[in-house]
Amino acid sequence: MSRPTAQTSGDRRGRPVYDRDSLLEVAVAVFNERGYDGTGMEELARRLGLSKSSIYHHVSGKAELLDLAVTRALDALFAVLDEAPGPDTTATAHLRHVVRRSVEVLTAELPYVTLLLRLHGNSATEERALARRRDFDHRVAGLVSAAAAEGGVRDDIDPHLASRLLFGTVNSLIEWYRPEGGLPVPALADALTAVLFDGLGARQPRS
Repeated sequence: MSRPTAQTSGDRRGRPVYDRDSLLEVAVAVFNERGYDGTGMEELARRLGLSKSSIYHHVSGKAELLDLAVTRALDALFAVLDEAPGPDTTATAHLRHVVRRSVEVLTAELPYVTLLLRLHGNSATEERALARRRDFDHRVAGLVSAAAAEGGVRDDIDPHLASRLLFGTVNSLIEWYRPEGGLPVPALADALTAVLFDGLGARQPRS
């Protein structure tokens, strides 16, 4: 289990003291382990070593914790879309950049993106997050369409389907990627982007 940050190690009675960020880190780990619906405030209090009233000092309840977590993941992903390309950047190059940077975001924010991708829409908080995910997908589909129009990607696949296939592959990383596995993130991002855009076919030797 994650521990409190060094600057909030404990109070005079020996109980851990959390700030909101470190509390959120532990809550997200528990949500991913037990499922959001399967986690009550009693379980969070037990895992944190706090009373429920101490948690309520920082947040209004587990719905706010969920909202903070998925907002963090979504804001990081939308920031990638909003990174301004250079004036001469093609739509295809921009799309490749978005895919590559999304791999970097997923690995950097792995617990938060994992929680986001496991939502089912069972609450108003989840519905809002899923609506933002749909908006993200729509914007990526627009990039796919623009890349196809300039001849950078094939134009015989529906852009929304292509977007789902691209990010279905990116999102699958939550199932197997582990930071402690020793695979450098740049190598992972390069490999995934190359496979998605260039395929697995062997390169033809230069003549």
